[in-house]
Amino acid sequence: MHLSLRAGERVYVNGAVLRVDRRVSLELLNEATFLLEHHVLQPEEATTPLRQLYFAAQIMLIDPSKAEEARSLYGRLHEGLMGALANAEIRAGLDAALALVAGGRPFEALKLIRGLYPAEDAVLARVPAPPPRVPARRRA
Repeated sequence: MHLSLRAGERVYVNGAVLRVDRRVSLELLNEATFLLEHHVLQPEEATTPLRQLYFAAQIMLIDPSKAEEARSLYGRLHEGLMGALANAEIRAGLDAALALVAGGRPFEALKLIRGLYPAEDAVLARVPAPPPRVPARRRA
């Protein structure tokens, strides 16, 4: 796995926070959990239910010593969301993210949850979500 970082950027690797002082490329040669700084959600940014779920999954990557506690919190948040939400897209995404977390793949769960933010924003704003993009058909 190759990571390219800009000067001053941070990366979280197996619970350690690394900051580089100049542009650098890193190659991870073995299994490691990592999270790039621009994907890290700060506590004060966890203002919606999905962002709170994201934050719990993120803790599993950033602080492995708290992974079990974060996994338990994730499960409780997931259960609460499933009981409160009717949106089929979000529900399906939450189930898929839960399976990823249960399978030890919280990084992939984070990507999936981030992809659900627009649908959540639409639900919270009580406006219809934009329709899925369908490629235009070509005329013969």
